[in-house]
Amino acid sequence: MGKRKKSSRKPGPARQKVPLDTTFTCLFCHHDKSVTVRLDRKEGVAQLVCRVCDQRYQSKVNHLTEPIDIYSEWIDAADAAQREEQVARRPVASSSRPVPAPASAEDSDDE
Repeated sequence: MGKRKKSSRKPGPARQKVPLDTTFTCLFCHHDKSVTVRLDRKEGVAQLVCRVCDQRYQSKVNHLTEPIDIYSEWIDAADAAQREEQVARRPVASSSRPVPAPASAEDSDDE
């Protein structure tokens, strides 16, 4: 048969919640801890600002959003903008064959 549980058993120690970062490194000027995120849950808006280069980003938030989420969205948006810029600058596809040199006037006189 099974053994009875002791009623005097104490619960284990509670895990401490590790706080998430609220200041981050800027993607553009690369300064550490220069980007801050302000969440305005009442208005449903988050604002990310770099104190050094004044880079800004704004996004919608909900009750589960944390500052790291806004920072990650900013990184994704910057990557997407960079990819769009590269596609726009991409040259028109050309053949890999060399372009023939134009015939000079001296070559046609030999005939």
